[in-house]
Amino acid sequence: MTSLIRKNASGHAGNGDANLLINEVVGVPGGIGEPARRARAAAYDEFLRGLLPARDGVALMAVGGLGRRQCAPYGDLDLVLLHAGVPGTDELAASVWYPIWDAGLRLDHSVRTVSEALSVAQDDVKVALGLLDARLVVGDQALADALIRTAADHWRRTAVRQLPGLREVTAARWQAHGELAFLLEGDLKEAAGGLRDVGLLRAISAAGITDALRPAVRAAHLRLLDTRDALHQQVGRRVDRLVAQERDGVAALLALEDGDALLRRVAGDARTVSHALDDAFRAADRLRSGRSRGGNGAPVRRPVARDVVEHDGELVLARTAIGARPDPSLSLRVAAAAATTRLPIARATCEWLAAYCPPLPAPWPPEARAALTTLLGAGPGLVPAWETCDRYGLVDGWLPEWTRLRSLPQHNPVHRYTLDRHLVQAAHEASRHAREVDRPDLLLLGALLHDIGKGLPGDHSTVGVPLAETVATRVGLPAAEVELIGTLVRLHLLLPDVATRRDLADPVTIASVAEAVGDTGTLDLLHALVRADAAATGPAAWSDWKGRLVAELVARVRTALDTGVLPEPPAPDPALLAGPLPVVHLTGDRVAVAAADRRGLLATVAGCLALHRLEVLSADASVVDGRALVECRVQPRYGLPADPVPLRADLRRAVAGDVSVTQRLRGRALAARGSGAAPRVVWHREAATDAVLLELRAADAAGLLYRVACALDEAGALVRAARISTLGADVVDAFYLVGGWPDDATRARLEAAVLAAV
Repeated sequence: MTSLIRKNASGHAGNGDANLLINEVVGVPGGIGEPARRARAAAYDEFLRGLLPARDGVALMAVGGLGRRQCAPYGDLDLVLLHAGVPGTDELAASVWYPIWDAGLRLDHSVRTVSEALSVAQDDVKVALGLLDARLVVGDQALADALIRTAADHWRRTAVRQLPGLREVTAARWQAHGELAFLLEGDLKEAAGGLRDVGLLRAISAAGITDALRPAVRAAHLRLLDTRDALHQQVGRRVDRLVAQERDGVAALLALEDGDALLRRVAGDARTVSHALDDAFRAADRLRSGRSRGGNGAPVRRPVARDVVEHDGELVLARTAIGARPDPSLSLRVAAAAATTRLPIARATCEWLAAYCPPLPAPWPPEARAALTTLLGAGPGLVPAWETCDRYGLVDGWLPEWTRLRSLPQHNPVHRYTLDRHLVQAAHEASRHAREVDRPDLLLLGALLHDIGKGLPGDHSTVGVPLAETVATRVGLPAAEVELIGTLVRLHLLLPDVATRRDLADPVTIASVAEAVGDTGTLDLLHALVRADAAATGPAAWSDWKGRLVAELVARVRTALDTGVLPEPPAPDPALLAGPLPVVHLTGDRVAVAAADRRGLLATVAGCLALHRLEVLSADASVVDGRALVECRVQPRYGLPADPVPLRADLRRAVAGDVSVTQRLRGRALAARGSGAAPRVVWHREAATDAVLLELRAADAAGLLYRVACALDEAGALVRAARISTLGADVVDAFYLVGGWPDDATRARLEAAVLAAV
């Protein structure tokens, strides 16, 4: 690793002795951990002491990481030159700052008197927090003590009033940087739960509001510092964002198994910090505003559930619950009360439950099962209550499987949460649909368990079935309901997969889903679970188009299950069957074209849509009364709607065979080819009534449907319908090829043509 002391633009290396001294600390292996950070701080101190001559009324103060003796390998120096109004301070400051810059170090500096520093701190809460870390490096000890003592006293007197403003600034930072626990490439310092938030906890503790720096927080803080040290050492410069390409290297420096182990550790530490900060802010709120008091001035206690009372804005155990032999379901009942009342559980109560609440028997008693259902169905109160219980280990007592799921990263960019939080969020979202199903309790439990198989080898929908059934059995469900939970886990992707990848007008599609689902009660549960899962995944997982397709599939399958008769396919648009050819209709997200010749029409329409930056979501091709029809559902590729006038003109010219349009389409499409993992073709033999299904799995790219449709047309295949499903940077495109099952040679020829087009 290179030295922190680097040559400047003029080629001067600065103080050679200091350069050598700091090299001895940061230029050797093993510069990670608290001893290394303190050694770096000591090296900086010795370097800086040589820059300021002994002089009364002047002190060089360190703040920030150097003030705390927590110097990262490539951190900044934050210094204050404090003086008592002595003359020549500008020249003195220059004599200190320039050698630091010449040494190639990053420097944040200021020159102030004690009164000036306190005045700035009064107006800027960030400066006030910075002064809490101030310490003397060299100079007038009495002057430094005066600033340190006065700044600390001022903070203790004003902290409660300043914290609301600080909280607003903090919330804005969180909004900008996200939650570190759930980010695949989070900022270790600025994101919620990061090092900046530990500084807030330190300030709240310094104000005497609450003991915010408990052992778990201190341990999480040290691990986050170690991670930043390793990141600096891995990259060779100052950086706080843990990007994907550095993850495995950082993990190796920290002696962790891989990048996922690193992400899980960072997520756990960030959640510990965030939870502690929530507690600390609540303590400050109580201190500032106060709560309802009784006649003796003590906080009022209000019963909210059996064995649970509200005390000073938090939930605590009733005295009778503490004195008696604890009920195994007590922790679940406290969590359910917290979720339904949206009141936090007091820290002491969580600690008591973790220490003294006995484990639940198997199967669970009915009151424990009822409490779990109440907890999962509480809506917005579920997530904070569950998170609190998880921080204190209570969830592991309810669900031993949770240890494997906790903070497990999901590398699909569509997902915004770690696996455990996704499951809890899915239960929260499922509560919105509880009145749409016959068994809301099974919907909630199914939502909590639907992805329990993730992280294990194999298809998680299949692997998760026995795991979910084990949990359902332990919870105390009867055998039929345990089997239904397994069905929900196994089929939780069925509806969206079929709706976006299969022809819903084909009777085979409806029959296969109806056979898999079995009854309308299960269908309703799956429909609710699909929407809850998508909402918990993130905004990219759902769209109005996907919602309409899933609803259409559910309606058709319900008809088949209720009547035993498969619904008739929808009739073509009558407007396409009248008037002179070609016919072009543009309505909202629908593009419909009628022409005289079917051969190549789908490819032509798809290419024209790509030329106008429109993504095709679904496409149907048919021949009715001698007319070739193509109907597509589209959406703007970059969020901007296409101009309908030139789009309509290009469609008319293209389907009429205008060569200039065709050449323009081919040129644009070839230029738009994407790159990614090797594409793959999968064949499905009995997925359609009158066609064979060719499924292409490839990297997404503009004009992909056009190129593949052209390739299939040139290879002699007739495409009846196409379904396009985009999954992040990949697509799964399904093409219905008219005719029976092709022989091996034909399949090989068609597959080669498609892969060549990709």
